[in-house]
Amino acid sequence: MVAVAPLLLVVSPAAASRALAAVGSGDPTVGFTAVRLSESNFVLQRPYDVPGGDRYKFHGGVRQLWVLSSDKPHDPHSNTSPRTEIRMTGYDYSSGVWQFEGYGYVPSGTTGVSVMQVFGAGESATTLMLHVYDGALRYYDRQVVEDNIYDRWFRLNVVHDVDASTVAVFVDGVERLRVPGRGGDSHYFKFGVYAQNHASICMESRWKGIRILRAGGAAPKSANSILAI
Repeated sequence: MVAVAPLLLVVSPAAASRALAAVGSGDPTVGFTAVRLSESNFVLQRPYDVPGGDRYKFHGGVRQLWVLSSDKPHDPHSNTSPRTEIRMTGYDYSSGVWQFEGYGYVPSGTTGVSVMQVFGAGESATTLMLHVYDGALRYYDRQVVEDNIYDRWFRLNVVHDVDASTVAVFVDGVERLRVPGRGGDSHYFKFGVYAQNHASICMESRWKGIRILRAGGAAPKSANSILAI
């Protein structure tokens, strides 16, 4: 795997305020600009002892990811649970207001699994994890974010304001969760399936229309750009 230098951006308070005001207007992407993504930004993490094609397919614009509760971790030196996830690279961030957008689908029977993460925090590994338990999307294994997500496409938007230390989750354009951030000096987005407590034998999620957006102006020309907005 090729190491990607973290992206350092400086976003003015005015730009952040405009983006957050737009979030309250009904479309969480208003006031944000999508960054440029290529397939190199989508890095697959899957059980280390199986080929990628045995746990991941990308066809017709849909990314299908699945994992078994009996699978190995993604690295032979890791003690973590089985996962098949996409780690978004090239746009690690440490400040400003950033957003993940994607259309997700979780087939019935999948449970005990994380389907999306904001990785990086102060005293924990993640700022946000969205779990699925028995058809409900939850904030970790706590409050319900959205009921009845099985067997349907849902639009997911996650807005992370690093400087204000807040995270907002929108499902189908409606804000369903707003929680404090968890600190940390570097963050990135992940999606797929990552086994949690009481996982089903097979866990699967499907994704399309993935975008990363940031508050303010045009996307940077390279992963090493330093921008002032």
